[in-house]
Amino acid sequence: MSEKTLTRMDLSEAVFREVGLSRNESADLVEAVLQHVSDALAGGETVKISSFGTFSVRDKSARVGRNPKTGDEVPISPRRVLTFRPSHLMKERVADGKAR
Repeated sequence: MSEKTLTRMDLSEAVFREVGLSRNESADLVEAVLQHVSDALAGGETVKISSFGTFSVRDKSARVGRNPKTGDEVPISPRRVLTFRPSHLMKERVADGKAR
């Protein structure tokens, strides 16, 4: 399996090559999109990107967990968690190992 990580810089470089904006405009566009997605999620909205997947925020209630090493019960406080559910097209692409 590959150890490569896709970064913001990689995304802005791809926008630069594919769309033809300047490098600065490409970086600004990527930042604006990521900020918009982040703001929507922070506000409790669901973000659905067609053919990619759905990001959503879930509220988890307080519960009692267990330390697997010692077996001691530990209280887990309520929290909000980010979840991602890939689309069936994304699942197929990942399973096939195909890049575009």
